[in-house]
Amino acid sequence: MILRSILLVACLTVVARAALSGPSENPWPRHVIDDSTRGADGIRLADVNHDGLLDITTGWEEGGAVRVYLNPGPAKAKEKWPAVTVGRVGDVEDAVFVDLDGDGAVDVVSSCEGKTRSMFIHWAPNERERYLDEKAWRTEPLPASAQVMRWMFCLPLQIDGKRGIDLVAGGKDKDAAIGWFEAPAPARRLADWRWHPLRACGWLMSLVARDMDGDGDMDIVFTDRKGASTGAAWLENPGLGEVQTKPWREHAIGGAGREVMFLELADLDRDGLEDVLVGAKPREILWLCRLDRSGLAWEPHSIPQPRNTGTAKAVNAADFDGDGKPDLVFSCEGAKPPLHGLMWLSCEGPFTTGTWVPHVLSGLDGIKHDLVGLVDLNGDGHPDVITSEESAGENHTGLGVIWYENSCHR
Repeated sequence: MILRSILLVACLTVVARAALSGPSENPWPRHVIDDSTRGADGIRLADVNHDGLLDITTGWEEGGAVRVYLNPGPAKAKEKWPAVTVGRVGDVEDAVFVDLDGDGAVDVVSSCEGKTRSMFIHWAPNERERYLDEKAWRTEPLPASAQVMRWMFCLPLQIDGKRGIDLVAGGKDKDAAIGWFEAPAPARRLADWRWHPLRACGWLMSLVARDMDGDGDMDIVFTDRKGASTGAAWLENPGLGEVQTKPWREHAIGGAGREVMFLELADLDRDGLEDVLVGAKPREILWLCRLDRSGLAWEPHSIPQPRNTGTAKAVNAADFDGDGKPDLVFSCEGAKPPLHGLMWLSCEGPFTTGTWVPHVLSGLDGIKHDLVGLVDLNGDGHPDVITSEESAGENHTGLGVIWYENSCHR
């Protein structure tokens, strides 16, 4: 009851104020990684060729393609990146890197909604020199996923300590759930993968793996934006062996009853505990401050988005201006001009009582931005912003997979 009272008081108190007047800075320069097809829907990052640079995979929903981009390094980052279409599937909503069969070649798993309602494995070629050869990739459906739900997101994660990497996944609308696919041995025996539902959901947005209670196994942090049980929460891994068949207990983090979007884990207040940052519609960032190492005590703070932005989508944190304090960057959808689709916020004063000041990032560039990745792409020591944009341009083809060059230090 005490914890519930603390959370209720905190929820009713807006402890950070966003400046709402229009900012006057110039937009950051935009560079196109790929705009070859339609409807780029999110970016996922990993170093797939072991060169120390983060690469990208993206599903193109309207274009019906799953593509991979190899980071060419700072000297060529402003050019279009070397790319390959690893598979052609319909209604693709998410794509993620994982070496699913343990052969050293990094594969891609895609999740599809719409009428496709399936997940697919895109097997990478064993020969490293053929990674960008479309003909060397092979796509197969995951039978246990077929027509189960409209799949929205996937998280590769070792769950049961047996065999290879498992897949946590979830979807939206009718029969949607968060659960995991148990990997067989060998992983390429796709008919032997088994689905274990954990929790019903209305519209899954995020899945993140963290040991939330410090017991040595990975738990699942998620956001559910629709239905009877919306908000940010985590599912407690019951452990290895026979206990793995027990229910995964759910623990609330914050945003209950809200339409929450993508989440990010970041230690915003630098107290050694990872907080949860969540975009919440219509125009709000929820800073869910972690209070202890149990994962059970959280203090919510509200950071309003400026009025001249689209509605909330994704959020992330980094020190953009080099002042030693974390800043926030957020993306939006529905950002038709004169609304902004990407902005960053700096805080004047303490995070809990100070003023959050908005700064231009994309300007009026783009309508529906997605996940936000923070990587120094030009090698100047400062984080740049990678994202995808799904709806702008002629016939709403979108700006594609893009990055914005940090101009705070010019």
